[in-house]
Amino acid sequence: MIFDKFHLVTMLTTFFVVVVTVMVHYEGLHYFTKWIAHNRLKPRFRIVILIYGLLILHALEIFIFGIAFWSLSLAPGYGTLLSTAPPSLADFVYFSSTVYSTLGFGDLVPTGPVRFMAGLESVTGLLLITWSASFTYLEMVRYWRTDD
Repeated sequence: MIFDKFHLVTMLTTFFVVVVTVMVHYEGLHYFTKWIAHNRLKPRFRIVILIYGLLILHALEIFIFGIAFWSLSLAPGYGTLLSTAPPSLADFVYFSSTVYSTLGFGDLVPTGPVRFMAGLESVTGLLLITWSASFTYLEMVRYWRTDD
């Protein structure tokens, strides 16, 4: 057998979490597009609010991955994080933030099937961060004014 049940469940969980985070991101960007177009704030202030909104959106997505890592680690066989103390939910969210941003400090190391989720989270994070950057650029082109 190529994959045991732990690897299969981890892969299915990973794909589910990726779908959820991409949809959260899509809906967040859709909301920001509508909000920016229909408010009466100065264009430059709209961009500042957009940046804060995107930071919150990315933090939510990191937290979703962190909860998924933590949830899988609660059952034996799915893997966990190697660390000096038993990892807590906060450790999994911290690990998720380093993976999502592709920073990867290396102080927490995934073991077992959850390594698959870590790898796919880094690709997902890279795509969502660049999507946010492209979105911000397009909104700045649309609303940025040098005379404000």
